Amino acid sequence: MEIALQFLLLAVGFVMLMKGADWFVDGASRVADRFGIPHIVIGLTIVAFGTSAPEAAISISAAIKGSVDLAISNVLGSNIMNVLLILGLAAIICPLAVKKSSIRFDIPFTFLVSIMLLACGALGGQLTRMDGIIFWVLLIIDVIYMIRLTRKSQTGAAALPQEEAPEPGENRVWKSLLLILVGGAMIIVGSDVTVDAATAIAKAFGMDERLIGLTIVAFGTSLPELVTSCMAARKKETDIAVGNIVGSNLFNILFVLGTTAVITPIAYTSAFIVDNIVAIAVMLLLWLLVFRSKKLSRANGVLFLALYAIYFANLMINA
Repeated sequence: MEIALQFLLLAVGFVMLMKGADWFVDGASRVADRFGIPHIVIGLTIVAFGTSAPEAAISISAAIKGSVDLAISNVLGSNIMNVLLILGLAAIICPLAVKKSSIRFDIPFTFLVSIMLLACGALGGQLTRMDGIIFWVLLIIDVIYMIRLTRKSQTGAAALPQEEAPEPGENRVWKSLLLILVGGAMIIVGSDVTVDAATAIAKAFGMDERLIGLTIVAFGTSLPELVTSCMAARKKETDIAVGNIVGSNLFNILFVLGTTAVITPIAYTSAFIVDNIVAIAVMLLLWLLVFRSKKLSRANGVLFLALYAIYFANLMINA
């Protein structure tokens, strides 16, 4: 009965994280739009934060509570799952086109950042506050680069007509602020409930927090990416599917672990070295597959799902 309650609490925590992130992004986007902040800035900051908010809330809450294995395994598990499982499913639904900017910069940069995470963690035995600050500096550089790249691509395009001013009563700031506050509160409470439930489940089944973080928690926090990428593939907006995943993986390391490490140093145990190497290999494989073809085929999708099945089976065998 007790374990059933913990699984129920885990599900409730996930729902609160998803809905809270959705309301937070909606409210923040409305406020930014109301004050004339460019949409590209909104997309690259607020929306990107929203999809990574569940991972951030889980990792920060876990680190503060001393559940350090859950803090890192959540990010590594999400990054592996994002590529192998989510992109695999999306590619099977519809072959995914990949933008040149993703091939030339985004995927290689995420690959290098994953190597940096391994180096910082394995060599020092923990992610320090200085590591967190470095991750944040890299994140700011990446956002600035993306904004400039987007503006450059729009140079020479015909000027779009300005949006009409909102009618009186539309986009009321107080409603948007309420969404931000309620959404933020749900993210905080949801992460707290999720961490407690996941830890209780791990103890009840004799499983370590690393395994729970790499599987159950990683899947729950990757739900926004799963829905976004699969829906984009169904609508044949395939470049969105790949860009969403690569951007999420980059944010998970630079923003989620960067923020967590700045708040409190995170112990990096030797058990994470293999998972980190897998995350690095996954990004390298993605880059090799799309480097020439500029797309992920259905065959690539099947390969990704098969590799994830092998990885998951290995986790269960060694649990």
